Amino acid sequence: MNPSSYLPPLVQRLGSEPSNPFRLGASPHCSAIDGVAVSALASEHGSPLFVFSEAQLRAKIREAQAAFSRRYPDVRFAWSYKTNYLNAICRLFHQEGAIAEVVSEFEYEKARGNGVPGSDIIFNGPHKSPAILRRAVEERAMIQVDNLDELLLLGEIARERDGLEPIAIALRVHLDTGTHAVWSKFGFNADDGEALRIVRRIRQMPGLRLQGFHAHIGTFILEPNAYRRAAAVLVRLALEAEALGAGPIRYLNCGGGFASRARLHGQYLPPEQVTPSFDRYAEAICDTIIQAWPAGRHLPRLYLETGRALVDEAGYLLSTVVAVKRRTMAAPALDGVLGAYGKGPCALGATGAGPALVLDAGVHLLYTSAWYQPAVLSAKATPDLPMPTTVYGCLCMNIDVIREEAPLPALATGDHVVLHPVGAYNIAQSMQFIAYRPAVVMIGTDQTVHVLRRRENLEHVQRLEEMPAHLAPPKAESDGHAPPLPRLGRATHALHLKTGRVA
Repeated sequence: MNPSSYLPPLVQRLGSEPSNPFRLGASPHCSAIDGVAVSALASEHGSPLFVFSEAQLRAKIREAQAAFSRRYPDVRFAWSYKTNYLNAICRLFHQEGAIAEVVSEFEYEKARGNGVPGSDIIFNGPHKSPAILRRAVEERAMIQVDNLDELLLLGEIARERDGLEPIAIALRVHLDTGTHAVWSKFGFNADDGEALRIVRRIRQMPGLRLQGFHAHIGTFILEPNAYRRAAAVLVRLALEAEALGAGPIRYLNCGGGFASRARLHGQYLPPEQVTPSFDRYAEAICDTIIQAWPAGRHLPRLYLETGRALVDEAGYLLSTVVAVKRRTMAAPALDGVLGAYGKGPCALGATGAGPALVLDAGVHLLYTSAWYQPAVLSAKATPDLPMPTTVYGCLCMNIDVIREEAPLPALATGDHVVLHPVGAYNIAQSMQFIAYRPAVVMIGTDQTVHVLRRRENLEHVQRLEEMPAHLAPPKAESDGHAPPLPRLGRATHALHLKTGRVA
């Protein structure tokens, strides 16, 4: 070989410039929910619109119950009212065998209104007023004591009930699972001996009887081993409490926090790969209790308060595109991704602008969008490839961004989209801000659409308002129009504030 013809090897760094512009794949869509067309739902009940699937709700709780009952002989689920307090949702879960878990007077009254007896209500929360605590005692609710002040108040109530049977209580504890931050706001510390000191104090309060321990370690727990640690601590506390002369301990409550197939901000893998199954949660909790509990002794009842994992994926939000915009994209990599396939530095234009949509729903309806990224799906099938699209809400606030970047095909004003999953917490935490809160419907197992809550109107929003007499509008003139309000000088205005008169 002629040395002069030799070409040395060339090593060249490969950047992102030639990346596949179709990296987002085909455009997924959601044109129907449980066989009912999205367009028909929006036409009949308006947009935006929350939609729940009865079939999915029932399937989820049955799946959870099966996973735990296969492994543990005495387990009961308690529906978490704070996750979604609509009466129809609550009653569906009660119909499936769940009792109620509440954290406030409001939720306690809702549970009783839904026909749940006090003895089937687990009463959590850091604030229980004396009035509702007395009612819960009389109705034999399962009170989970959160703090020392609550314990002392229960001691007073017990003294008022002199001669009656002791009040059965459980202690809520917090602990370090080694997987996430400790929720130390709630309950007593199980790691430094505080919980056992409280047990000793209860032993000196003859009107109280300890019957259980409760630990709700957090929310959206993706690591089942966190529950393994929690269950082991609850068993240890139960046995140590009994050794101190308390109990017998009748139940252990492992709380909730199971994850749904929602997607956290910054989560790389899809939820289908990240979210543990009910079987994995059940294995961690049940196996731990069975192995740690003394052989030959009757196992304590196991309570679970999962909410999100049961309801989130059964909830959808229908919305409508009300404006189409262009937005300067923040990601500098966008030029590299698309620049090689168009003219100029970026196929979207020299400024790096990308598509953006404004919906008729905003973050006032999707409180959880601060932590999770709902999928945004077109309600119609289209051959168009998806593009990174910013999805804005309808509020007059710059923070009203539902998705910074969602893969969507080209959409026009009037097109419908479906956001999913949104069934957990958004109903309970949504607010009337600028726009009315929408209707909520549920699609039955026979595809019948049931209204669970009607759309708000001005009367609903203003029903509890009161008007001071000096601010009341004057009576309309004979022509049907109210006279203009008088213009007040500073001195006159001060006089009217003092006298309450209206000139």
